[in-house]
Amino acid sequence: MQSPQKPAWLGIDVVAVLIFCALGRRSHDEGITLGGLVTTAWPFLSGTAVGWLLSRGWRRPTALVPTGVTVWVSTVTVGMLLRAATSAGVATSFVVVASTVTGVFLLGWRAVFGVASRRRSQR
Repeated sequence: MQSPQKPAWLGIDVVAVLIFCALGRRSHDEGITLGGLVTTAWPFLSGTAVGWLLSRGWRRPTALVPTGVTVWVSTVTVGMLLRAATSAGVATSFVVVASTVTGVFLLGWRAVFGVASRRRSQR
């Protein structure tokens, strides 16, 4: 089985962040419209882009460390800073939930990929 090209790995992170944002909007009865999703997602997607640049994610996009951790921490940190700068909510409970959910999403797919890759190579 051939792995996807490197831009596809960035796409997985983008989709993970969009799912996080859509779930958040739905759980707060804000509706999942394109405009609403963009408004909620842009700070976090900006953080994801920063994480990819800092970690040089294109070199080892599926690596849990450093790529995954850097992308995750950047997504939350930059996302929250941008939300605060635009007077959006950054309550402590939201930071905890956002950190947890994005961690599961951004680190989770890499962990699953790593286990699957090791199993394939052992065969």
